[in-house]
Amino acid sequence: MNIGMLWFDNDPKTDLATKIEHAAEYYRKKYGKRPNLCFIHPSMAPPQPEASQSQDGATAVFTSGNVEVRITRSVLPNHLWIGVNGANGQVNP
Repeated sequence: MNIGMLWFDNDPKTDLATKIEHAAEYYRKKYGKRPNLCFIHPSMAPPQPEASQSQDGATAVFTSGNVEVRITRSVLPNHLWIGVNGANGQVNP
């Protein structure tokens, strides 16, 4: 994903899945496409027993609804970088 939308949400009462859902819905309304990839800071990630390693072996991956969530330190805490994973396979933030 080379282009995405940065979403800020620091509400401690809202869980991560809801934050991603709100960001995805806003993205869909604004850009007319459903996002399928989201990057978050490691501090935002809940413990996920189903988490796995991505192809590069460095980023934990899990799914929230229809959105693949990857963890990276390139995104600040309380921010979501959400968009559509490109056909060229480039997903690095």
